[in-house]
Amino acid sequence: MIDADGGQLGVLPTADALRIAEQKELDLVEIAATATPPVCRIMDYGKFRYEKKKKAQESKKKQVYVTVKEVKMGSRTSTHDVDFKVGHIRKFLERSQRVKVSVFFRGREITHPEIGRDLLMGVFEKVKDLSNMEISPRLEGRNMSMMLQPR
Repeated sequence: MIDADGGQLGVLPTADALRIAEQKELDLVEIAATATPPVCRIMDYGKFRYEKKKKAQESKKKQVYVTVKEVKMGSRTSTHDVDFKVGHIRKFLERSQRVKVSVFFRGREITHPEIGRDLLMGVFEKVKDLSNMEISPRLEGRNMSMMLQPR
């Protein structure tokens, strides 16, 4: 049993502990149920929950969310369209966002994965000054993708 001030009260029966908590107009809260004997503390439970919620919010503010943007293109996408998409990729990388670049294959195009690999490597060459290749081009089903992260 731990007092509201943090002092030890020793091992007490439950009824005595509840009586002491009622006298101080506080709550009896079980802290460590698995300990032998279980550890309880006299405290204002509403205030405890409020402080715990505030700490959780504070730690949540400090978290940094990393967003991953995806840019998709077909294996037969024209060079002008690829250049247009490279512009978008550059914009994402300048904003410190990771980018997943995907090439999808339709029908029998899947028999020529080197076309997709060449397309992805061409895109990487155009954004090499802003990014590092986190995951090199690899085939996943009918898609080939690579991951770029900002420098």
